[in-house]
Order: sequence, then C-alpha cells, then structure tokens
Amino acid sequence: MKEIMAIIRTDKVNKTKEALGNAGFPAFCCRPCLGRGKKSLDATVLNYILETGELPVSKVGEAFTETARLIPKRILTLVIEDEQVDMAIKTIFKANQTGNPGDGKIFVLPIEETYKVRTGENIL
Repeated sequence: MKEIMAIIRTDKVNKTKEALGNAGFPAFCCRPCLGRGKKSLDATVLNYILETGELPVSKVGEAFTETARLIPKRILTLVIEDEQVDMAIKTIFKANQTGNPGDGKIFVLPIEETYKVRTGENIL
C-alpha cells in the first residue's frame, strides 16, 4: 500500500474532491496548512530587475521581498493499493494544474503496517 500526500491550492479542494470521488477514491483526509515553496525568477521579471534596478510592484515582486510569508494550502492524504497510484496522481494533476508556480506537490510514501482501531486487527 502507498500513501499519497498532495499539497494543493485552497481553491482547488472541491474540484480535487470531486475528481478523486469520480475516479474511485472517495476516502481521504484534508487538512489546512501554511507553507511556501522555492521562489524562482522568470526571464521577464529578471530583465525588468536588470533594466530598472528595482523589483516590480506586483505580487511577484512582493514574493521576492517577503521571504517569511507563509501561503495557505491544503494537504490531502489518501492510502491506496500500489496499482492505484498512477491513477490517483493523474487525477490530482488534472484537477490542480494551472501551469503557474504554487500548483502544489505530490509525495508517495510506503505504508508498512495498517491497523483497524475498532478491532486491533492488522489489515495489511
């Protein structure tokens, strides 16, 4: 079994929830989190900085000067069979890709043991 952990934009939760349910993955957890990814300069911003000597007055410029600000995101986790991983990842990609920085990250982790709390039974 595998755990899929996806960090996504807050405004993509409902679309992701619907997509996962339609793809046969109705069981998952979702929790709020704060974080930030790596920031990089695209060529347009870099040229502007080189030509003018200043950061643009925009969200892009703000992101480079405000290094400690954390962005609200959501973490989705689901535990699935190994053979379902590709389908789950494709489903999350399709629901969340905008082509812009900040679309999120997906991590795949092994699950070594699983227990049912009610009975104490090892179900893996």
